[in-house]
Amino acid sequence: MTMRLLCRLARVLPRSTRGSSAASALLQTSAAQSAEPLWSQSRHRPLVAARGLCDRHGLAREEESNFVFKRTPLDGLVSSAKSPEEVLRLWEGHGGNANQAAICLNQISRLALERSVEERRQLVNDPRCAALLHTVGSEAQSVWNGTLVSVLRAVSQLDTPPGDAVLRSLETEALWRVRRFSYKQLAYLMEWALTERARLARLGQGDGPALANELAKQLELRWTELSEPRTVGVLMGRAAHLPPSLIEKLEDKALELAEHFVAEDIRRVAHALASQGRRTVPLLRALSYHLLQRPSKELSTALLLDIAYAYGKLNFHQTQVFQRVAAELLPRTPDLSSTDVTRCAKSFAFLKWLHLPLFEAFTEHYVANSEKYSTLQLWNLLMSLAKLNFQPSKGEAFFDKVHSALKDTLPHLDPFLQVDVVWSLCVMQQVKPEYLTSFAQPSFQEKLKVGSAARVENYRVKLQHIMAERILGGLGSSVPSSSPTPEPTRTTPPSQLQTALHAALTSLTDAKPNTLRTSIATCYGWPLDGELILDSENKPIELDTLTAPHLPGGGGDKPLPEGAMRMGFVAWEFPNFVLRTKGLLGRFAMQKRHLQLAGFHLVEVPYYEWLELKADWQRVAYLKDKMGKAVAEEMAK
Repeated sequence: MTMRLLCRLARVLPRSTRGSSAASALLQTSAAQSAEPLWSQSRHRPLVAARGLCDRHGLAREEESNFVFKRTPLDGLVSSAKSPEEVLRLWEGHGGNANQAAICLNQISRLALERSVEERRQLVNDPRCAALLHTVGSEAQSVWNGTLVSVLRAVSQLDTPPGDAVLRSLETEALWRVRRFSYKQLAYLMEWALTERARLARLGQGDGPALANELAKQLELRWTELSEPRTVGVLMGRAAHLPPSLIEKLEDKALELAEHFVAEDIRRVAHALASQGRRTVPLLRALSYHLLQRPSKELSTALLLDIAYAYGKLNFHQTQVFQRVAAELLPRTPDLSSTDVTRCAKSFAFLKWLHLPLFEAFTEHYVANSEKYSTLQLWNLLMSLAKLNFQPSKGEAFFDKVHSALKDTLPHLDPFLQVDVVWSLCVMQQVKPEYLTSFAQPSFQEKLKVGSAARVENYRVKLQHIMAERILGGLGSSVPSSSPTPEPTRTTPPSQLQTALHAALTSLTDAKPNTLRTSIATCYGWPLDGELILDSENKPIELDTLTAPHLPGGGGDKPLPEGAMRMGFVAWEFPNFVLRTKGLLGRFAMQKRHLQLAGFHLVEVPYYEWLELKADWQRVAYLKDKMGKAVAEEMAK
């Protein structure tokens, strides 16, 4: 309010370079000229003072211009010190003002980072360090802006007790100066405030500095001043604690400054987007483009893993980036930790992207370092391989290690974890009969009914898949008597491809009643888009009275006529395939195998073939051709 009032007064009261008497005469003259108002007169006079007062940063620049930034001998000695004790000796010998004391504290904090908490506490209790803290706290108003921002972080890193008088004094001084800080200083001050808030939350002592709220307001009000790429990255890294409106503005600034980002800035922004679930496609495309331009020396292993995680979390597909990440990681695989391997494999599995040499290297890494993998890491690795339907070339050595690790640990795992591990092994056709003994028990199945409805349904279906593997895969002749009656899979509304397929099948059967089933929920946990039974002359026959082991009720009571074939139709959508390939994901590869083992002659209808068929007659002819090929393959067997 004061600034606004001064700006208005400056436009009314013209500036005079003379003494006070001249100013009085000018005011009297102005009063005598009643014909022309003051605001009209002021237009004809130079507004030098008005420009100075109305300039947003005029006061800050004028104040800074009064400082003479001269480097003192103490500053040079402190910057070259090798230990906190040496800095304390220098301060004891030379002394100085509050700003120099703050510089000494910054250096002490930097040198003490690698020391233990106890050593840092002893350092703070040293009388010389106490003198430094007292000087800074008592004369905080004379500490320069940049030094004030850094000394707040330094005092916190020295494990100063929460509510310490020095910390409160520095925070209060920062609060008074909040409008005089540059945007970069505001950003780093905000980072300190949020870090301090997290530290106090861990200790259970308060909500953290009240300064954070004022900083958030200033950052949002002055966002147009943001011009440094690194500052964008710092703020984006703290997106969880910033207002959504500010995050949107930061994304705009990040897009504007993306060409100036170094690799670390790209990593920080991508990770921030992933942590907040903000799938900003234009920004992600810009980050992808500029990441590909960075030289290999800038792409550290941690950065590559973070990029893969961010893109996987956001489900953002950029094949060139994936290839670059895989190419950079492949020669570094022997040096990766077990956490790095499982994390990268999981990220690529989310993206449905398979790089064969890299995944071969992952399985070889497990064979060489299996003792370093925890059970949870092995679970993540198996789930990733199963999702992508990846079979390692040295599968015998790999699965020997896996079975050896699971031999004693599997029965003691969480029931949900057990289901995931065994289901993954079923996908890769590596499950052993002894793994399935407990799955048919009602007591085990009751444990899987804890959690949300979606989770319970997901694991119920997975359990059906496992039991189907036991029955159809030859691991058990029948379902044990203790196993509950299989339930049909809950179907979702048909997609556009499935609807078109149903229409084409109806045309194919010439609308003959009871010869076609669509949208079938089988007792094996797999959906089937269509079913026909062809007699020995390849003509559809009625289904209602014939047995159907794949249905929960078993169908009719008549067996299939001699020479009849059960045809099953499955529509494969785009999400069913590994990215940029025609290979099915592991889940759908197991569906195909189980339906074939259940006695179906499977007719697969992939989206990329169906989209080329424009007319109804073309679709019917396509299905007839696919059925003919399926019959020919059966006869060839």
